[in-house]
Amino acid sequence: MSRDTRLDRRTFVKTAATATALSAGAGCLSGSDGSSDGGGGGGNDGDDSDAGDGDDSDAGDDSGTDFGGWFDNVGNFDGVADHTGESEVTVTVGAQGNGGGFAFDPAAIRVDTGTTVVWEWTGDGGSHNVVADGGSFESDLVGSSGHTFEQTFDSSGTVKYFCSPHEQMGMKGAVVVE
Repeated sequence: MSRDTRLDRRTFVKTAATATALSAGAGCLSGSDGSSDGGGGGGNDGDDSDAGDGDDSDAGDDSGTDFGGWFDNVGNFDGVADHTGESEVTVTVGAQGNGGGFAFDPAAIRVDTGTTVVWEWTGDGGSHNVVADGGSFESDLVGSSGHTFEQTFDSSGTVKYFCSPHEQMGMKGAVVVE
């Protein structure tokens, strides 16, 4: 096991323990249904497959998009950033959020069909990747600053994505394609 892997795991355990302790102290753990909204399920047919599960906890989003609880544990989710009318949009990988460099920024974007999204790594938070929930795309696992990965969205719908090593910490995002 490399030194970087040990440090990344230590950072994860320390961050997760701190977040759990803070949540418990604030009484934020009550009311949880214990369900997991992790990646790996459902197809990528452009449909938000979690819609209609009765969970409206993404209520901070005034765009009318129901993410079905996808952003419940995402510390930097602040609604959907409107990037319609742009042919290319950049999303930061390893942005500050979720206890360190464990966020996509912005967490959710709205774009037109045909828009290319470019994810650009900061080099913070260890190695990250970008994985579509449903498997339609996946970047390499990279830790270096300046690395990019791009995907063009040719059909409308909502595509949720995550960083596989940090998904449980809340490193998740979404692209709403109109």
